[in-house]
Amino acid sequence: MRVLVLGAGVIGVSSAWYLKQCGHEVVVVDRQPGAGLETSFANGGQISVSQSEPWAAPGAPFKVLKWLMRDDAPLLFRPRLEWHQMSWGMRFLVECLPWRFERNIREMVNLGLYSRQALQELRRDTGIEYDHLTRGILQFYVDKGDFEAAQKSSELLRQYGIERSVKSAEEAIAIEPALANIRDKLAGATYAETDESGDAKLFTEHLAALTQAAGVDIRYGANIEAIETDKGKISGVRVRYSTGHTETLFADTYVCAAGSYSYLLLKQIGITIPVYPAKGYSATLSTAGFSGAPSVSLTDEAMKIVFTRLGDRLRIAGTAELDGYSTHLSMVRTEALVKRARELFPGAADYDNPVYWTGLRPATPSNVPLIGRSKYSNLFLNTGHGTLGWTEGPGSGKALAEIVSGRKPDVDFHFL
Repeated sequence: MRVLVLGAGVIGVSSAWYLKQCGHEVVVVDRQPGAGLETSFANGGQISVSQSEPWAAPGAPFKVLKWLMRDDAPLLFRPRLEWHQMSWGMRFLVECLPWRFERNIREMVNLGLYSRQALQELRRDTGIEYDHLTRGILQFYVDKGDFEAAQKSSELLRQYGIERSVKSAEEAIAIEPALANIRDKLAGATYAETDESGDAKLFTEHLAALTQAAGVDIRYGANIEAIETDKGKISGVRVRYSTGHTETLFADTYVCAAGSYSYLLLKQIGITIPVYPAKGYSATLSTAGFSGAPSVSLTDEAMKIVFTRLGDRLRIAGTAELDGYSTHLSMVRTEALVKRARELFPGAADYDNPVYWTGLRPATPSNVPLIGRSKYSNLFLNTGHGTLGWTEGPGSGKALAEIVSGRKPDVDFHFL
């Protein structure tokens, strides 16, 4: 059948790839001039199944209140007089209940493991390159209380098949020598040896090229103006190209993978999804000529910041800001990333010439994405992956393609 995919980020392109592998005729539209130019553009680079822990945890409301007035807070909630944000916030509080928290971890872990396997198979079958490393992810702690809590979390994750081992400060330094700079502050670490890292934008670009070579029609510079409906089904999607030309595209089946903007598109046709944009920030630095950069992907638990080596670049990313659809780049938050990196790893990169970025991540209150059929029989959703779009992307695309093809995905996950 003919399938129209809305969005050419890592989720949309992965969906298109697997839909084509299932034998469908596939068209992809995206308003940007290329693939992976929004949320997938400059994220933290971690494929972090071991960090499948929802923001909505039993102690999260107290942390949010503590951070409320700090511009450099890891999770910053900027209250707005809008129902979308308020309803999302109320659902977030419900997801903080212990039994909901554990259910959401299980969902995220299962999808993450499935997705990592899909990525590894895709890499094996196509030889796709994206500055990837398979050295694991080391999560380090400078607060003793945080380290003790992490040990409990590691025990919980182990129940769901995630091996995240607890390491002493000295063991952490042995894994990543760059941490020796903070030896006297390091409380300990947890290490997920099977996690990976890589450049999500490069992956999305290269997979898009492979997808086009396989016969998929990807139309860039196509802004989606309206989704049209008729008798309980999607009847077409009207787009305006960057040339000014408008066209209504028709298909048998439609897939909405438009990230944070999925909410705005679907609202037009009476579907309200619990997806709110969580703005993230990153800084990319050159490591050429420097020797002190970490070679293992790291997560600084105290600041909720990740450090990932991408070839001869160091990507520093983190924080989440709930402030509507604003893409204003806050220098306070971006400079805080570089300041923290300089404190931890002096001499690791060219700190005087950072390239800053900000983007909107489509977050659900539970951090569990929305994948499956909507109330319209020929419209499917693949959105709401939050900070784990790169981790869950290939698997989400593969699962969605199976569902569209009338098959049950081989993963224990509650699809729509």
